[in-house]
Amino acid sequence: MSGCRPPALPDAWDLPVVDVERRVGPDVYRQWPTVIRLLAENVSRNSDAATRDKALEDMAQWLRAGTSDAEIPYVPGRLLMHDTTSTPALVDIAAMRDAVAARGGDPTALSPRLPVEVSVDHSLAVESFGRRDSAVVNLAHDMRRNAERYRFLSWASKTMDTVHINPPGTGIMHTINLEQLATVVTVETVDGIDHAVPDMMLGTDSHTLMINGLGVLGWGIGGLEAETVMFGMPTTLRIPEVVGVRLTGTLSAGVLATDLALVVTHRLREMGVTGEFVEFFGPGVSALTVGQRAVIANMAPEYGATTGFFPVDARTVDYLADTGRTRQHCDLVESVTRRLGLWFDPAAVPRFTRTIEIDLDAVVPSVAGPRRPQDLVPVTELPATFRAEGPSRCDDDTEMPAFPIAIASITSCTNTSDPRLLVAAGLVARRARERGMRVPPYVKTSLAPGSPSAASVLERAGLVDDLSAVGFDIVGFGCATCIGNSGPLPAEIATVAEARTRKPVAVLSGNRNFPGRVHPDLELGLLMSPPMVIAFALAGDAAIDPTSEPVGVDADGRSVMLADLWPAPEEIDAVTDSARRPSDVVDDFVSASRNPAWDALDVPNEPLFPWDPSSTALRRPPFADDDFAHSMLGDYDAHPLLVLADDITTDHISPAGAIHADSPTGQYLVERGEKPGDLNVYASRRGNWEAMLRGGFQNKNVRNALAPDAVPAHTVHAPTREVVPLAEAARRYADDGDSVVIVAGERYGMGSSRDWAAKLVRLLGVRAVLARSFERIHRSNLIGVGVLPLLIPADVDGGLQDLRSGDRLHIVGTTDAVERGTVAIVVDRVDGTEVRFDARVAAETDLDRRLLRRGGVIPSILDEQLAR
Repeated sequence: MSGCRPPALPDAWDLPVVDVERRVGPDVYRQWPTVIRLLAENVSRNSDAATRDKALEDMAQWLRAGTSDAEIPYVPGRLLMHDTTSTPALVDIAAMRDAVAARGGDPTALSPRLPVEVSVDHSLAVESFGRRDSAVVNLAHDMRRNAERYRFLSWASKTMDTVHINPPGTGIMHTINLEQLATVVTVETVDGIDHAVPDMMLGTDSHTLMINGLGVLGWGIGGLEAETVMFGMPTTLRIPEVVGVRLTGTLSAGVLATDLALVVTHRLREMGVTGEFVEFFGPGVSALTVGQRAVIANMAPEYGATTGFFPVDARTVDYLADTGRTRQHCDLVESVTRRLGLWFDPAAVPRFTRTIEIDLDAVVPSVAGPRRPQDLVPVTELPATFRAEGPSRCDDDTEMPAFPIAIASITSCTNTSDPRLLVAAGLVARRARERGMRVPPYVKTSLAPGSPSAASVLERAGLVDDLSAVGFDIVGFGCATCIGNSGPLPAEIATVAEARTRKPVAVLSGNRNFPGRVHPDLELGLLMSPPMVIAFALAGDAAIDPTSEPVGVDADGRSVMLADLWPAPEEIDAVTDSARRPSDVVDDFVSASRNPAWDALDVPNEPLFPWDPSSTALRRPPFADDDFAHSMLGDYDAHPLLVLADDITTDHISPAGAIHADSPTGQYLVERGEKPGDLNVYASRRGNWEAMLRGGFQNKNVRNALAPDAVPAHTVHAPTREVVPLAEAARRYADDGDSVVIVAGERYGMGSSRDWAAKLVRLLGVRAVLARSFERIHRSNLIGVGVLPLLIPADVDGGLQDLRSGDRLHIVGTTDAVERGTVAIVVDRVDGTEVRFDARVAAETDLDRRLLRRGGVIPSILDEQLAR
């Protein structure tokens, strides 16, 4: 692969297409939602005749009820990854290469068959801020701290022709996808003939589906599922249920795409969306730009959906032109999508499984939090929201509010990929600067756009100095604060947080605010639009109503209201339009790609990676070893290792943020020579299984009902009644030949796609996880490591949340039971009582069941490779 930008499409207007409408008839085709039409095209193009015909018949039958148990294959044309999801996947491949070579096979045969684009965007930390050279300083820290891991990624790209790495500083993967990689329509050879086909892809990040805002079908998968896709296995799925979101009206002045995205998130979580495809339709869609649509699509994991899809229309073509795609390309996209019946009709009402209507006129400025992205709060209700958090002591001489803003960050692809939102933030900063306003010294400010081209837009708009004046200098081009790489807290905040005299709050334009997500010492967080982040940074207080209370005072001591700072929509549009240049995207990306430190890495060039036994960043993982490469199914008695409540996120299970020196992972690293003040973040250690295992369940908000008063990541070892670390308890049970399981509540595994949330569970010897419900990607990752996901029926009293140490679960989790789809469970309590029920296996496809039989993805790949 020669670079990030896709090749130009051929100059041909008569390319054939895969005409599904002709095959199934317009009465069927035009009733399908666009996402079903796209899936039908993918199946028709990539399957043999028998598979195609059965799939199309099943999809036609889907129209009767809007649901189906039938399975279909999906074959993406490309795969997108970032550095902290690609590292464990590529480390697995390196370990599998070792295993293949040890058994006499050819290790070079283990290379991805799909194009894999990797963006190094998840490791940038906000060390320097509030100064013009922050981006340069932070990039230097990034390269220094992560050089060993980046050397490994470069090795992978050298030894695997299909892997291409975009170095640090080039932007966030989803923004790169939106601005450069996505073609909407591309060309593939079908039966030996070039066809014009829809661009379809997958990515190892839950926010991959930001690309749905451009009309490209794609969604997020775990790194383990990606490994199956890399090696030629189609991903299989049930024909999805599709929730239609009908949009009407237009957004009012002062209301931004972020506000709408938070409303959509709230409404769909309230509706109970869990894994369905979501598609937007109705006349309100046409009122939204691709930038606005991308914000809403990006939040789909937060509203529980697999997709947040917007079909192609004139707005799509405009965006392609605005980001430097050729006129020929734009014309081809319109021509082909019209021919395929994929062009958006605002009057059409396809058949959906369920529908909901959202009136854009009714959306008001809002934030979400303070702990979950689905908890919508109109800004007028913030004082009441924080009053409900209880009073802070405030019994010191510090002039700081009870809920001070600790971090104010314009961050993440979610809201920085739309230049309009950044311009709006810059205009608020301009008015604040004109009034002589300053951000309180205890607020850590940062601006981390998703694309280097954002800097050109802000510079051309004359807003860089304005943003700098209120502390929002660009700190780099990466995920930064959104992913938990927020760097150290200001000293004043760290002091009051430790003393518990205040409850510091993070405000960010990102997509998640789970406790500890942004920073391990911050429990409270608010999601909001970029200009609102500036307003709250100026106020320094999270518990205000900015519509009726001042957000600060000017240089003359006069109160300044939000309305005094907020720009009109016409001004935002005028400044944005005057500042954008289609050539910026490519030119700025090419300039950012010139990274001398990256080019200077000493990269090995051999088919087997030379593992360094002293490395704290990369350790050969055990998953390809015989001790792990086997099925976990069976008929067994098990102890509960953890009993957890609702909403346990992948951040709770496997953190991404800062590693404290006194944590088990920190102690492990310091013992091996790392400096206590330079331990980096957990995301940087995902190539070291020992570091990741020690970080499991360390979040202070995770309460284990077996040991409710114990420190995090501890449990009761039932035979001895001792409270010990999880890993110690797991080792003792394994030494005694005892099995263990985890029990959880609703929405287990919500949040990021990280496969380590499943891998560390497997390392603990867990054979099954029983939960009320699972989030989609984490469920797939559990299956990918061979751990059986089981759904606790609603009629089981308390959902097993009252299990205690000494209780045992007899689980008939055999291959036959998995094939039937139900597992018999008997709970024998220490008090002599017994509970019997059948749990449903949360395996949706034949591939899921095959992976469970084989013990997961890695044993499956090894078996197939060695059988060649």
